[in-house]
Amino acid sequence: MGLNDGLPAGATPLDGEELEGLLPTHLVNRSQLNEWEQQNIEAALLWLSQQRRPRPLEEAWLRRLHREMFGQSWRWAGHYRSSDKSIGADWRQIRMQVPALLADIAYQVEHRVEPTDQIAMRFHHRLVAIHLFPNGNGRRARLIADVLIEQLGAPPFSWGGDSSLVATTALRQQYIDALQQADRGHIGFLLAFARAR
Repeated sequence: MGLNDGLPAGATPLDGEELEGLLPTHLVNRSQLNEWEQQNIEAALLWLSQQRRPRPLEEAWLRRLHREMFGQSWRWAGHYRSSDKSIGADWRQIRMQVPALLADIAYQVEHRVEPTDQIAMRFHHRLVAIHLFPNGNGRRARLIADVLIEQLGAPPFSWGGDSSLVATTALRQQYIDALQQADRGHIGFLLAFARAR
């Protein structure tokens, strides 16, 4: 059983070059990788708690967060992907789409064009849709949405009671379904999921 075997619904397989970027060589299956990455993420949460002013709408900080979350797992952590996937923008468009997204969300925040939950959830959805990195996009996008919503004065999202959502569960499927509804322009399902307990 390899690292691409037993992927949960909505997970993106890694290509050979990306798999070569795995730092811990003792991991042989997806379950071990998920556990290892979770330890890395817990260290990143400690790093995040020590930040005086997180900057979720700055590209360098966005990449730094990915590196903090996955830098003990992947050599390419914090670097945009360099191949196409079954989901996400054309990899050559990422460097143009990210600054445009950040500017758009900054404008929405400054002018409060929508309620804060909607702004943060649209940010989350668009980050997932662009799919910046080979792995960890959903987990990083959920954490960034939490950082942004707290900066806007609201509590972090509950994400259905589980911010990890990496295991194949009914809860993960609800999250994937909500993302697909958002792809069709219906953000309400994702908002409801993000605030569900």
